[in-house]
Amino acid sequence: MTSSSDRSLAVDVQGSKSYEIRTYGCQMNVHDSERLSGLLEGAGYVRAPKDADGDADVVVFNTCAVRENADNRLYGNLGRLAPMKTKRPGMQIAVGGCLAQKDRDTIVQRAPWVDVVFGTHNIGKLPVLLERARVQEEAQVEIAESLEAFPSTLPTRRESAYAAWVSVSVGCNNTCTFCIVPALRGKEKDRRPGDILAEVEALVAEGVSEITLLGQNVNAYGSDIGDREAFSKLLRACGRIEGLERVRFTSPHPRDFTDDVIEAMAETPNVMPQLHMPLQSGSDTILKAMRRSYRQDRYLGIIEKVRAAIPHAAISTDIIVGFPGETEEDFEQTMHVVREARFGSAFTFQYSKRPGTPAAEMENQIPKEVVQERYLRLVALQEEISWEENKKQVGRTLDLMVAEGEGRKDGATHRLSGRAPDNRLVHFTKPEQEVRPGDVVTVEITYAAPHHLLAEGQPLAVRRTRAGDAWEKRNSADTAPADKPAGVLLGLPQVGVPEPLPAATGGCAID
Repeated sequence: MTSSSDRSLAVDVQGSKSYEIRTYGCQMNVHDSERLSGLLEGAGYVRAPKDADGDADVVVFNTCAVRENADNRLYGNLGRLAPMKTKRPGMQIAVGGCLAQKDRDTIVQRAPWVDVVFGTHNIGKLPVLLERARVQEEAQVEIAESLEAFPSTLPTRRESAYAAWVSVSVGCNNTCTFCIVPALRGKEKDRRPGDILAEVEALVAEGVSEITLLGQNVNAYGSDIGDREAFSKLLRACGRIEGLERVRFTSPHPRDFTDDVIEAMAETPNVMPQLHMPLQSGSDTILKAMRRSYRQDRYLGIIEKVRAAIPHAAISTDIIVGFPGETEEDFEQTMHVVREARFGSAFTFQYSKRPGTPAAEMENQIPKEVVQERYLRLVALQEEISWEENKKQVGRTLDLMVAEGEGRKDGATHRLSGRAPDNRLVHFTKPEQEVRPGDVVTVEITYAAPHHLLAEGQPLAVRRTRAGDAWEKRNSADTAPADKPAGVLLGLPQVGVPEPLPAATGGCAID
């Protein structure tokens, strides 16, 4: 809980009310929460302290619906806020995101102290709905059935000064049997290339040096605008933007991974040598049951082509263990793909029912103890491979973008942390000169662990960057006197793909 002085500071700045946003789920939700922050700050609210824990004038839940217990988690959190709201006149609670889109009126029925329920298609309405609920003194439930405005047209309060998400599309045209996202976010809708590039250029002008192109199925970009090579063209266009040092994207679908994309990755210097491509299962039988429109040979063929074109590429994936009907032979096929692909890392999930999906109603649900045993075997194999692949980095000289908040032990070890071009996390010795998040340091890797690398000698070089300048400016603004609040900025909560990556199959497989 915050102290009374912290609360009064949050509430009294220029008469503003405080807000807190709690985000669950995939990268798209994280990006949407940045939009919600921008909308609320544009309406005069100020962010509550990080440890507010519900002690704010407005608490927003940006929900996820992909896990079986998602609703239990939400209602448990809402229940804990009910007595706090009783003690704090004027406090408002809003629920948005995928669970709100799915459950609609049910939320207010089960938690009548909720003031606003809004969906995935109308996040821009939040400030209006909050005011309407206050004036009318009754809950406002507004769920749009189709997208009202592309999220990137909304104001944004980004969490990073030097790295940013950029949405290229929303929605998904796939029908994976374990995923409810297409039903909640709708069919794929692409942005115009000019709008995307204009946003990237604006971000770079503000000091951003790394962007991550984001979509539920990012490399299907172009299907809505009738251009099968639109995504590779977009990557090449990003390569021509002066000042943009790093380009990443997540998450692609193997079905849409074409040779022109691989060529664009290899030939565009600022597109990073990194690929996160969900596998989900190595069994053709299970892939068919999942309605994943590729098979093992196709998947491994893509990996082979990427490695031939980009030898140092780090490849990561998502895998679901225990999908209904999975036999021991099916599971062994997944283990085979893991051995062949040699992923740098893998985000592994024990299958759990997603209410409203076909897989939840399938026969031959696998007993929990069987799923757990397979899961542990898979994790052990991947840990071994990750460590072996990381050991290959020892002795290499790498340019790291200094990151903020990625090394939990940095204070105790007197180190800093950064991301290599392939997105590996590296902890390095703090240099003698000042270095800021967004700056670039050159180091030699001296030690490898399964999930990180160490550079124990002094950095070989330090390059101060415009991104570091942007971080310094943002940090100064955030610590300025209360009568000079920081402004709302454009469109990644942390550098590169977040660690750990909120792994999702087109935004699906996240808790």
